[in-house]
Amino acid sequence: MAPDVGSPVRAGDAEAGFEVLPDFERFSQVDDVFCRSWWDESIRSEQTKRFYATYRRPLTRWRKANGFTQRDYALRNASWHVSDVFTELYEDQGRRDGFLDPLSMLRDGPGTRLEPESPEESARQVRQVARVFGADLVGITEFDERWVYTERFSSITGTAKANDLPDGLTSVIVIGQSMDPDLIQTAPSALSGTATGLGYSQDAAVLLGVAQYLKNLGYEAVPSMNDTALAIPLAIKAGLGEYGRHGLLITPEFGPRLRLGKIFTDLPLAHDRPQRFGVTEFCQQCDRCTTACPASAIPAAGPVPVALNRSGLKGVNKWSVDGEACFGYWSKINSDCAICVRVCPWTRDYSRRRNRWWRRLAGSPLRRLALAIDDRIGGGRRLKPTSWWANLR
Repeated sequence: MAPDVGSPVRAGDAEAGFEVLPDFERFSQVDDVFCRSWWDESIRSEQTKRFYATYRRPLTRWRKANGFTQRDYALRNASWHVSDVFTELYEDQGRRDGFLDPLSMLRDGPGTRLEPESPEESARQVRQVARVFGADLVGITEFDERWVYTERFSSITGTAKANDLPDGLTSVIVIGQSMDPDLIQTAPSALSGTATGLGYSQDAAVLLGVAQYLKNLGYEAVPSMNDTALAIPLAIKAGLGEYGRHGLLITPEFGPRLRLGKIFTDLPLAHDRPQRFGVTEFCQQCDRCTTACPASAIPAAGPVPVALNRSGLKGVNKWSVDGEACFGYWSKINSDCAICVRVCPWTRDYSRRRNRWWRRLAGSPLRRLALAIDDRIGGGRRLKPTSWWANLR
């Protein structure tokens, strides 16, 4: 893949905290570590095949280990069911909606457009509609081709295919779905994977609803989950949060406990501004995710300007995670991990006043004190999955 021509730097990068370098290259979905597990023999193994089988085949394998029993896997797989329905709908046609391709279950629009009162009013209405459908967070940013995949991956051929988008797209609506905090606290376990699956299933429903609303107004709308483009840079530009050391988005409302979706549209919309609330400075003092990661996938060093392997983004100086090591651990335990989310001090219930107070402290020069307080109270402690089941109401 040839590097982009011309300077990759854009107006607003500094405000968002991006350091995009001259050797920047757009990313191909073919190199995503999950896609590589389909075609790359250095990633693909019997272990990875078993990992996928625990999600997609009738349940036949589980363990006696706490959090990995038949009951735990039964709940995890049920949480993925709505998302899986869309993903598998056109699989025989080479589509995996939501993961390799945009969600496509949309009706045609009326053919005439409702002219907006103003971009600001349209943005306000879109946020309101998204929240009606169940979005926890909504941000809007400009369409930025740097974060769009150069190509998509075909699960049928095991090779690249075109990443086609309509012409004239101007905005990206970024949707955030929070993940259940108690389930996340049981990580690593099949039970904690329920939070992930439920996030995706809810995300699919919200994205389709909002996209159909836009189509009904007469505008283009492309609802996207893990497909089409990198979500975190768009979410940062849309004002939802900042990069954390673990390579995840950290938001002031939920920390990193979030799933992201996005809708590409040509409806004229006012764009949000990035927000900085002290995450970068805090993560420079905190290494909890690094030390807790069983795969040693989160480097102890600061942001790096190079891709750690071919599944990394080249030419952006940022905190990066070794996707190969991370996915290798997922395959080993037959579920997604989420330890880094659980132990992150920003993973808190901000409906509580004391946690809002902690957030202010963490974003201030007293961030070391905030970290010490979190250590003192045992932040990030694992909840036994049996305790989660026992506390069901």
